[in-house]
Amino acid sequence: MPEPKAPDASRRSERSRRAIFDAALALVTETGYAKTTIEGIAARAGVGKQTIYRWWPSKAAVLLDAFLDLQTRAAEALGGDADSEIPDTGDLAADLKRVLRATVDELNDPAVDGPTRALAAEGVVDPELGARFTAALLEPQLQYYARRIEAAQAAGDVDPGIDPRTALELLVGPLHHRWIHRTLPLTHAYADTLVDLALRGLAPRP
Repeated sequence: MPEPKAPDASRRSERSRRAIFDAALALVTETGYAKTTIEGIAARAGVGKQTIYRWWPSKAAVLLDAFLDLQTRAAEALGGDADSEIPDTGDLAADLKRVLRATVDELNDPAVDGPTRALAAEGVVDPELGARFTAALLEPQLQYYARRIEAAQAAGDVDPGIDPRTALELLVGPLHHRWIHRTLPLTHAYADTLVDLALRGLAPRP
């Protein structure tokens, strides 16, 4: 009679990690970051809080990894991956409008809005977390814009003397300002307007 197989510890750990991620994202969305606790995450995930502390030093660290995992899964669900570049169809305006519209949809999604706001706020008072949030999530996305603008410069669609980093901030800066301060609704029409106005300023000079 064959001996029963030993439990797969790696699979069990992955199940626990996934449950913790799902619990952290759900609690932040439902109750807000301030009311979310390690104890609450552990209870929701069905694990001991010592399991969480074994892997993460704080609830902010749990939330950051959970959010990065969420972004990866979302990209995979759309048929891409976490490192997908902005498409270059040869039409810079259309390409930028497509990605800004997708960003609007993402920021308007409660499952993304709550965790992103929590991480942005916590990153202000926790420089280490803020630096990791920027390095792991924000900076790679900004580089996609920079590379697409550099390609447009090479194609003659953008003034070659413009700094791509400054150019991309004309697009994402206003979008995130409106989102984080809730000054006005985020819409596709607003995203399109940002692209149109920015590209007027970025156009090559005669």
